[in-house]
Amino acid sequence: MPEGASQAVRTIESLVLVAIGGFAGANLRFAAGNVVAGPAGTLLVNVVGSFALGFLLYEARYSAVVSQRTHVVVATGFLSSFTTYSTFALEAIELGVTGGAYVGASYALGFAAVLVGRRLALLVDRGWSR
Repeated sequence: MPEGASQAVRTIESLVLVAIGGFAGANLRFAAGNVVAGPAGTLLVNVVGSFALGFLLYEARYSAVVSQRTHVVVATGFLSSFTTYSTFALEAIELGVTGGAYVGASYALGFAAVLVGRRLALLVDRGWSR
């Protein structure tokens, strides 16, 4: 296959992988919103998404066992649709006076979740290297 054609196939493959992950993430986000509605649901999906992204990014750095294609599906597709910044911003404004606390809690818990994901990736790497 000529180089230009193989590059085009890889690009289309990446687009399909992102679309599949995005479809799954958006549907899971919708389902989560039906179980835990409002700001609590948004906080939950954003913290879980931060943890998962932290794990994936640090797993790639420490051990790179997860394939690049899985990273495209999960990190770019799934987690981008699962988490929601726009809803978070809208809810923060709608909460009025308590919106500041919501923003602070969301950022603090999101950063903490990334650190927990990083720690888990490091523990997994140490377990796999033995």
